[in-house]
Amino acid sequence: MIPIAKPNLTKDEEEAVLKVIRSGMIAMGEQVHELEENFSKKFGYKHTIATSSGTSALHAALVAHEITRGDEVITTPFTFIATANTILAVGAKPVFVDIDPLTYNIDPTQIKDAITDKTKAIMPVHLYGYPCNMDEIKEIADKNDLIIIEDACQAHGAKYKGEYVGSWGTAAFSLYPTKNITSAEGGLITTNDEKVAENARLFINHGQSERYVHTEFGLNFRMTNLHAAIGIVQLSKIDKFTKKRGENAEYLRNNLKNVSLPVEDSKCEHVYHQFTVRVKERRDEIVKKLNEAEIGTGIHYPTPIHKQPYYQKQGYGKLSLPVAEEASKEVVSFPVHPLVTKKDLKHICTTLNKLTSK
Repeated sequence: MIPIAKPNLTKDEEEAVLKVIRSGMIAMGEQVHELEENFSKKFGYKHTIATSSGTSALHAALVAHEITRGDEVITTPFTFIATANTILAVGAKPVFVDIDPLTYNIDPTQIKDAITDKTKAIMPVHLYGYPCNMDEIKEIADKNDLIIIEDACQAHGAKYKGEYVGSWGTAAFSLYPTKNITSAEGGLITTNDEKVAENARLFINHGQSERYVHTEFGLNFRMTNLHAAIGIVQLSKIDKFTKKRGENAEYLRNNLKNVSLPVEDSKCEHVYHQFTVRVKERRDEIVKKLNEAEIGTGIHYPTPIHKQPYYQKQGYGKLSLPVAEEASKEVVSFPVHPLVTKKDLKHICTTLNKLTSK
């Protein structure tokens, strides 16, 4: 089976973990701080705060901006559920607007009409590694005095008009095993705001300003040195990984037929966390046959968040977002990670082309 995702771990990561184990310093410490510093230096952020997951990074970012009960956060329904769940976790309300049919990212033209006097923030998601239209989002945020929290969990190193994602506000990145780089499990918050960074660091460490002095409410969302050690090595390889993903994507783009390919735009540098196409007819049947042919696939995502059973119970039952709903019935993701071989790519293209030609 050609897996839809596979972490690219070698003896480099193994030795880094063993070094931490041998040191006896397992909890948050030297390696965590090194990962934070390296990530900030690599992408130009003033502050990076390492956390236990991408979800905890989103949660802590919301808390750091003092978003709380009664506030509203505008976001997309076409993403992993953690985006919206973290908004609920701080007591705020996710307000969903529809997506752009080509990029699958939040449609900025629909954000304006969703703003109320309770709106506190916009949370765009750079889905599949493709940047959102940050010019329009930033303009709307500035005019309405709104915070931007970028869900960049799938978009490490992606650029919009030459600027790395995360440059328009506070951002959250995931280091889950399927992501473009991993720490086995973990997340990162980035910000250029000193106060936000301070708030985030307090929240992820039980609200401690110093040992056993708890000045704010907080939880344990810390990263361990073991996870950070993997992350440091992975970060050093990110350019190589991104280049390989791009090459694999280009092969698929040049050889797949009868499907709608990922959009390309000179303003955006796609890092291809996923290579996602649209299959207009017989999607589920085709996916089944691809899996029988030992080709791993993913459907990201089969159910928009506002249609999930839990969100139906939360009062979103009558909400209609037709672009996201249609996309959920047609999207299919194919292996594009650095461990995919040319033989794999040829097999993917030959098989899908045969299936979609019928």
